[in-house]
Amino acid sequence: MTSLFEPTKAGRIELANRIVMAPLTRNRAPGAVPTALMAEYYAQRASAGLIVTEGTAISQQGQGYADVPGLYGTEQLDAWRVVTDAVHKAGGKIVVQLWHVGRVSHVDLQEDGQAPVGPSAIAAKTKTFLIKDGKGGFVETSVPRALRADELPGIVHAFRHAASNAVHTAGFDGVEVHGANGYLFDQFLKLGSNQRTDDYGGSIENRSRLLLETMRAIADEIGGDRTGLRLSPVTPANDVNDPHPQPLFEHVVRELAPLNLAFLHIIEGATGGPRELPDRPFNYADLEAAYRNAGGKAAWMVNNAYDKALAEKAVQNGADLVAFGKAFIANPDLVRRLREDAPLNAPDQKTFYGGGAQGYTDYPALG
Repeated sequence: MTSLFEPTKAGRIELANRIVMAPLTRNRAPGAVPTALMAEYYAQRASAGLIVTEGTAISQQGQGYADVPGLYGTEQLDAWRVVTDAVHKAGGKIVVQLWHVGRVSHVDLQEDGQAPVGPSAIAAKTKTFLIKDGKGGFVETSVPRALRADELPGIVHAFRHAASNAVHTAGFDGVEVHGANGYLFDQFLKLGSNQRTDDYGGSIENRSRLLLETMRAIADEIGGDRTGLRLSPVTPANDVNDPHPQPLFEHVVRELAPLNLAFLHIIEGATGGPRELPDRPFNYADLEAAYRNAGGKAAWMVNNAYDKALAEKAVQNGADLVAFGKAFIANPDLVRRLREDAPLNAPDQKTFYGGGAQGYTDYPALG
């Protein structure tokens, strides 16, 4: 019987176990530059089979929250190298989550105070995080402008360039493209946020086009076996919705099958909320079957509210990897705690976003 603690592989990445640290935004990178404190934080959690970093913007246009890191400047790349070196020294594997937030941003975060961008000029009924005068807080997002068709190749290029820099300069083991949670690619995929009438709107094939062009470009640049993708078929996060998610996402995964990806990271249900949504039914077994029947070989990673018992059941039922989020915030030694059935530290939600070591690197490990 397959165990959560068995070694495995995600593409070419050798993993010590099947436990993944999920991407977790922590807003501790002033000026979008990773810090020594971040290197300590990730190295503390290097016993995870795989670490997926917090969302990391591929351009300033892709930045949606204050003090989240970037991957588009020399200073950022050099700082990330300190992080990856620390994780590797501690025996871990780490991939960076490549992020463009699309419309989930604010003019204060955009170059020259420009409007954020999205598939259509439809504001997201959600909030973003700003820091002013040293104080952080959540504010309504700004109204976006619709991206022009001639700008979309630049988005693809920015992702491709960021992936190359991540692996070849910053020392990451691979990348995860953020295609979930109501950010840019999810906005293009779903009808509630995409009302375009060109080749990137309307049909399922058209709405999938930008994501698939980007995934092909990245796989061509660094190898599919270093490339992952995160998807959230039905989450309402950041005000996204689609009336027919099953055929949409089955089309996406079938088109991804030839790329020989390292992993597909699937959020089940509402991100950080219920695993099943009665008003948004979705069959995840059918999604994986669509992918496998098309020849897809990527490791299948499941995510959302997993504890040890649920994770073990998922692995026994065929999942390759299980991602844990909040549990990793408060338990740097989560793998050991799960293995030994030790009690878990409770996370302090007041320290999730912004700040310093408190609630970040000061959670105790087992003696």
